[in-house]
Amino acid sequence: GLIPVSASVRNGCELMGYDPMNIANEGKLVAVVDPGEAEAVLEAMRETELGRNAAIIGTAAGGPAGRVIMKTSFGGERVVDLPYGDLLPRIC
Repeated sequence: GLIPVSASVRNGCELMGYDPMNIANEGKLVAVVDPGEAEAVLEAMRETELGRNAAIIGTAAGGPAGRVIMKTSFGGERVVDLPYGDLLPRIC
């Protein structure tokens, strides 16, 4: 699945030249769940106000240890590396 990014965040990042994958995010959770339980966990999360936009964003697959590959919305692949340079600080 795709990582849900709200239109306001996507547009703001595009305007400022930021990658949404490399800015501070608050109130977000990445859970690693047994595939057989994923739909039930997702349903339970969506029943809460903060989990209403919960989504399955990927699966664990074989490959080089510690390497994360993300499929893009255009069907390509992107290696997810640690951020580099100065990150946008938390504003709170």
